[in-house]
Amino acid sequence: MTIEFFNTHISPQAIKMASEVLKATFVSEGEIVREFETALGRRLGLYNPVALNSGTSALHLALVLAGVGEGDEVILPPQTFIATGLVVLMQRAKPVFADIQYDTGNIDPLSIESRVTERTRAIMPVHWGGYPCDMDEIHAIAKRNGIVVIEDAAHALGATYKDKTIGAISDFTAFSFQAIKHLTTGDGGALCCLDDADYHDAVTRRWFGIDRTNSTPSILGEREYDASVVGYKYHMNNLAAAVGLGNLEDFPRNLGRRRETASRYRKELAPVPGLQLLGYKDDRESAYWLFTVLVERRIDFIRKLQTHGIPASVVHLRIDDNSVFGGITPGLTNQERFNKDQVAIPVHSGLTDEEVSQIIFCIKSGW
Repeated sequence: MTIEFFNTHISPQAIKMASEVLKATFVSEGEIVREFETALGRRLGLYNPVALNSGTSALHLALVLAGVGEGDEVILPPQTFIATGLVVLMQRAKPVFADIQYDTGNIDPLSIESRVTERTRAIMPVHWGGYPCDMDEIHAIAKRNGIVVIEDAAHALGATYKDKTIGAISDFTAFSFQAIKHLTTGDGGALCCLDDADYHDAVTRRWFGIDRTNSTPSILGEREYDASVVGYKYHMNNLAAAVGLGNLEDFPRNLGRRRETASRYRKELAPVPGLQLLGYKDDRESAYWLFTVLVERRIDFIRKLQTHGIPASVVHLRIDDNSVFGGITPGLTNQERFNKDQVAIPVHSGLTDEEVSQIIFCIKSGW
């Protein structure tokens, strides 16, 4: 039987809660969404989480709240999903691609520093695979230059940096609850805002710029409001929130299982010739959405695993080679090497001990 590369975890409680919402027929945004937001803050330590319909919406809304607009520049790594760059273009701003660290896949603060100009309005670090970026160095650059930090934490729910929760560190942090993420709502996301004013603005803008809490229907049946800013249809609905609330029950156990599997990989794969583990500092803890390794002869490596029913995937290659961004950014030497060598093996919480042993044995036998 083939091992799954990703799995979608739906807990019995999620099914029960979703069923209750469907039976009640109130499936749009309501109290269940607020319960989910409260739980994200209380259980996971996220600061001012605003539940949205996708991680992409969260990133875009963060750029809007940060005041990024036409002609502005946003610094980000190419090692990410294309959505990270597209939201910058949605604001008619310019994505400026910085190099990454070869041994982490994360944006390199030194490369960020060299790309800051008078037009730079934001830095968007991406926590590749769930391993936190060098946030102290990134924040220092941002502070010196008056730049906003927007973390793309789509891979990093549950990760920590120097005993601080990812989602409670930067101006804005965007999460994804898409189907194959650690915690799924079917599709969805959340935006965390350190500033309370940004939080209230995010809550208003996620639903067309209308303050639902303070706008009540008149005798005519429509809410009384005066929209003063551009808003969006980015809100999460009760059905998605119910799935998320139910799945939250299992999240700590599932995250622990990912880390347990990753620990086995790091211990048992370290001596394997032709394979390099990514770096790992003790001052942070990865959420391990991915377990990326750097290998020689990557195609041979993938084919060897496939013949034994084991999937392997790069998941994402550099995005700056897309025409929409104008083509590959020259001089990103670490990104070039990483693009050539990186590949990920399964690390999800649905793996059995036997399957993990099978993966380790297959890799240790060579390719």
